[in-house]
Amino acid sequence: GAVLVCLIGYCGFFLGVSCSNVISNAKNTVQSFKRFHGRAFSDPFVQAEKTSLAYELVQLPTGSTGIKVMYMEEERNFTIEQMTGMLLTKLKETAENALKKPVVDCVVSVPCFYTDAERRSVMDATQIAGLNCLRLINESTAVALAYGIYKQDLPALEEKPRNVVFVDMGHSAYQVSICAFNKGKLKVLATAFDTTLGGRKFDEMLVEYFCEEFGKKYKLDIKSKIRALLRLYQECEKLKKLMSANASDLPLNIECFMNDIDVSGTMNRSKFLEMCDGLLARVEAPLRSVLEQAKLKKEDIYAVEIVGGTTRIPAVKEKISKFFGKEVSTTLNADEAVARGCALQCAILSPAFKVREFSITDLIPYPISLRWNSPAEEGLSDCEVFPKNHAAPFSKVLTFYRKEPFTLEAYYSSPKELPYPDPAIAHFLVQKVTPQTDGSSSKVKVKVRVNIHGIFSVSSASLVEVHKSDDSEEPMETDQHAKEEEVMDFKMQVDQEEQQKTEEQQQVQAENKAESEEMETSQDDSKDKKVDQPPQAKKAKVKTTTVDLPIENQLVWQIGKDMLNLFIENEGKMIMQDKLEKERNDAKNAVEEYVYDMRDKLCSIYEKFVSEDDRNSFTLKLEDTENWLYEDGEDQPKQIYIDKLTELKALGQPIQARFQESEERPKAFEDLGKQIQQYMKTVHAFKAKDEQYDHLDEADVAKVEKSANEAMEWMNNKLNLQNKRSLTLDPVIKAKDIQAKTKELASICNPIVTKPKPKVELPKEEQKPTEPNGPVEGQGDGSSGAQSAEPNAAPAPTATEKKLPEMDID
Repeated sequence: GAVLVCLIGYCGFFLGVSCSNVISNAKNTVQSFKRFHGRAFSDPFVQAEKTSLAYELVQLPTGSTGIKVMYMEEERNFTIEQMTGMLLTKLKETAENALKKPVVDCVVSVPCFYTDAERRSVMDATQIAGLNCLRLINESTAVALAYGIYKQDLPALEEKPRNVVFVDMGHSAYQVSICAFNKGKLKVLATAFDTTLGGRKFDEMLVEYFCEEFGKKYKLDIKSKIRALLRLYQECEKLKKLMSANASDLPLNIECFMNDIDVSGTMNRSKFLEMCDGLLARVEAPLRSVLEQAKLKKEDIYAVEIVGGTTRIPAVKEKISKFFGKEVSTTLNADEAVARGCALQCAILSPAFKVREFSITDLIPYPISLRWNSPAEEGLSDCEVFPKNHAAPFSKVLTFYRKEPFTLEAYYSSPKELPYPDPAIAHFLVQKVTPQTDGSSSKVKVKVRVNIHGIFSVSSASLVEVHKSDDSEEPMETDQHAKEEEVMDFKMQVDQEEQQKTEEQQQVQAENKAESEEMETSQDDSKDKKVDQPPQAKKAKVKTTTVDLPIENQLVWQIGKDMLNLFIENEGKMIMQDKLEKERNDAKNAVEEYVYDMRDKLCSIYEKFVSEDDRNSFTLKLEDTENWLYEDGEDQPKQIYIDKLTELKALGQPIQARFQESEERPKAFEDLGKQIQQYMKTVHAFKAKDEQYDHLDEADVAKVEKSANEAMEWMNNKLNLQNKRSLTLDPVIKAKDIQAKTKELASICNPIVTKPKPKVELPKEEQKPTEPNGPVEGQGDGSSGAQSAEPNAAPAPTATEKKLPEMDID
């Protein structure tokens, strides 16, 4: 199919029919599962969350978190990836229906604090949905792109950048980022977040308050009934929104809330803010953190842009504004900013759209380190490869000296900053490493990378083989490395200029051209650089070749290929099952709709067109069908419903046809009558010697008169017969027969009555020449002389022309 951009702003969706469905079918309506991506069932966060969910979380055989639901009348456990895959499939279908084109590509936004495991989990979900994910983009970066790409007044590349703070507080999380803007370019300087501070926390405050109040006032244990609790959550969310716009006392009323009891209470903004004092105190910490990380002062900030539904709370706005000492800006749509950013990024990446060039440099939110077993130190060594807030996507080449295969363990080196229980990322086994021919350690170059999705990997490894070109002793690096290995058995080479240049390039395009952006980086240590450089004079005597080495990945969180393929296959089956189920339901609904429609019309517009006996029997048939639909016909195959509808239509169609004919027939007779009158009028005008028709042939006019009279007789005959016939019987004549008669009459009479008059040649009046030696009238350039009455008539000969035959011309 065609490559088409699909936007999916992945932020707080429901997987269900509607909000009412959450209450009516609570245990089988899945919502707010985004937070469980990449997490084990034993994760403390999952254990804390599951108590407040209407649906059931289960532990899968792999140890990951699953969701138990009823599907096709049986209990099924689905992974979080499958659930998100279902959501993305639905969004894909919605986009395709709106665009009338197939959707292939997408950009998915994720919170900036997502770890490797969570990002890989979302990537797997996009594959299950059959989408090609061009990029996982951080929500804060998507917001920045939506803000900057349309700005025409950004400073030039050589000028000081414009620093803008973006504050995003949504339903469940709070994210802050600082971005530096230049013309056609944005760079994320720093991010900070509170992963659990969001609108739902404010809702919970209200829910807790009213649970306690209604417990005392009405003796109700609300938390024991999940449906009642969910209704209270919905009403509290509405109340919270009302309080954002109104400071007075506001009521909360719920009818038949629990045990057929109506409940009511009141709340005002000041009391609510007092309850939320602890939550509001958490707003400032990420704001301060992001400034410290970016090494900026409040005066360096050009603007503070807010997005996300929870930033509409006046107290939240006030806290942000007070911290920065300036009014917050609402340039961006609070609800759509992330989605718009995703759409723009997708358009930039897709060849199908031409978009203004805009470079994006993102960052790595957590420091990433590598750990390995060091022969030199006889133990474990480690090194921070990507520090916190390092630019991304980015590659680095590490050089190791080894005689045998070795394992690199990647992990997050600041577990306290991590909103995730396991700091481990993956183990990478570099295979088929062999010593040099002289038994010394081989040089192994390993490329590590954080890609466009923010996912870390050891992307390649190669063995550098050294071949001497003569017998002379070469002072190889091994002697020097022997000393170096006592401290560290690997090195990283730095090229700061290349690093800076790469950061300024379009990071997204560089992802697709990985080879062009590969760079060797390391500690900024000039001493190491000198050690790593062999003497220039010796280079000619050494020949080096590189051999690619296989790498075995052991990711902390990964769905196996076989399992992923099974999920993709199951999603395809479920899509087909949904399609069949929709067709079955449509067939059932068509029967139900026909029953209600016909029963209503039999007593109204169809009443005159059906006999009383037929109406009674048909009504009885309709009632029987209705009863069947809610009993035995509740769950029948599609064909049964089709057959049932055909059976009903066999009785109802004649009635509908008689009604339809009664609506169309008068108009058809009227059109025929007008046509006959028109032709008869022409005949009378001809007989009255009207100049308009004096060119017509008398025999032709007689033919028109005869045809019109015959048509009149036919019409009167059919009208009389139809007027005598009961409306409950099929009509004597149908509208289509009358229309055919009208067409037949027109085909005979129209060519005669519309016959044009023959053209008459009128003489031109003689005109005196304006000049003595001017052109003769009727000749020359034709600019003078009278025009004939008929456009195609030949000009009458002039006086001059009549004398021409009597003249001799030499």
